[in-house]
Amino acid sequence: MKQLEYPILARRASQIQEILQKGVKKPYKAIVDVAWGDPHRAGVKPVSFVRQVLAACFHPQLINSNKLPVDVQQRAQKLLGMCAGGSVGSYTTEAGIPEIVQSISEFITKRDGGVPSHPETIYISSGSQWALGNMLRILVNSEASPRAGVLAPMPCHSTSTLSIAEVGGVVIPYYLDEERGWELQVEELHRALEWAKGFCNPVAMYVINPGNPTGHVQSRQSMQEVIRFVSEKKLFLLADEVYQECVYAEKRTFLSYKRVLAEMGPPLSDTLEMACFHSASKGVMGECGLRAGYVELINLDPVVMKYIRTLFSKDTCSAVTGQFALDLMVKPPEPGDPSYPLYQEETQDTRRALLHNVNRAVEVFNSLPGVSCQPVQGGAFAFPRLHLPPKAIEKAKGEGIKPDTFYCLRLLEEAGVLVNPGCEYGQKEDTHHIRLCIMTPMETMEELLRRLSSFHSQFMRDYS
Repeated sequence: MKQLEYPILARRASQIQEILQKGVKKPYKAIVDVAWGDPHRAGVKPVSFVRQVLAACFHPQLINSNKLPVDVQQRAQKLLGMCAGGSVGSYTTEAGIPEIVQSISEFITKRDGGVPSHPETIYISSGSQWALGNMLRILVNSEASPRAGVLAPMPCHSTSTLSIAEVGGVVIPYYLDEERGWELQVEELHRALEWAKGFCNPVAMYVINPGNPTGHVQSRQSMQEVIRFVSEKKLFLLADEVYQECVYAEKRTFLSYKRVLAEMGPPLSDTLEMACFHSASKGVMGECGLRAGYVELINLDPVVMKYIRTLFSKDTCSAVTGQFALDLMVKPPEPGDPSYPLYQEETQDTRRALLHNVNRAVEVFNSLPGVSCQPVQGGAFAFPRLHLPPKAIEKAKGEGIKPDTFYCLRLLEEAGVLVNPGCEYGQKEDTHHIRLCIMTPMETMEELLRRLSSFHSQFMRDYS
């Protein structure tokens, strides 16, 4: 994985923004930035209930005023009551505020149809990536010979693969099947392990469900195949499930790996070791900047759990405001609560916008010459494939950049649209893609698609 492509685009976007602010004329008045998986950055409005509760926690005088709904006041008072000194500025226990950890445990149990979750196996973290990094430090011995390897999907969220490399691990790529809607094929997992023989020792497998950047949602059968494979090969399973709220396909629903494992029964349900990650950054809440996530650990040896507790404790606690956000995520307003009608209206509006954006993006991409896009079943991104003309590929090589980076630079320069090149995510050789966030207001998506369609048609004419 290379971390060299996106900074080229980011620097140019910053330069263009400065030019526009100085009044220089361009075919567009502002850049549409959909390179990040950050809903608020893209224009999605925060959930009022979340911000009202947090406001009251920061400014407790609001609790006794008539400016906020009663349930907001009560929730803020309850959350502050969990804090030492009744303040968001106090430290908490390293694993998180016990009452909030309990709420997360209850949420998981309900989500998984009654499969029990135990608070002592849950750790709140400063975002799910922080927790993933710590788990990798436990699994990967940086001084081992041969080096430890972690199977990771390709394409894959680049931060995750960089985290594997950062702790001294080897990324063992397994390629998702684009022609089958980015499905995970167990035969490909066997191929990946065969490829790794001789130069690394596989210790874990990382999955993202729903996928980033692919938007694929795994079926129960696919997950069962993964679980059997991981068990057979004696691997640790790392299940990244941060997009679990975001499923759009009519015939797909989110199932957690923990639930599927439990319902497969013994001996697998009693022996397979797994860590499951979730976050307040994604879904309708979209609070990326609050840096709040958690990890739940399944079937780990008590001695290992003791070591993990020590490792997770070295950085003290995660931010209290992020812990509050997790509590609000897992225990939102319920019917009958004063805040429920507005909460329901806002979250349903966001879900409708996401479904509209998914359908429109796939429809438009598949209507363009030289572009194909698999159905986006879930997640926050579309990942269309670019079938670039040879002249465009040669032009990119002449400039010393990847072909899809060249396409993204031209798109930014001429249409004011900032997306990520597929080469950042480990795509198959000689394929080219772009990744764009679909968590935007509907009007933003329509403007983006209008600009991109016009640009793409001209681009194909220029290089055909």
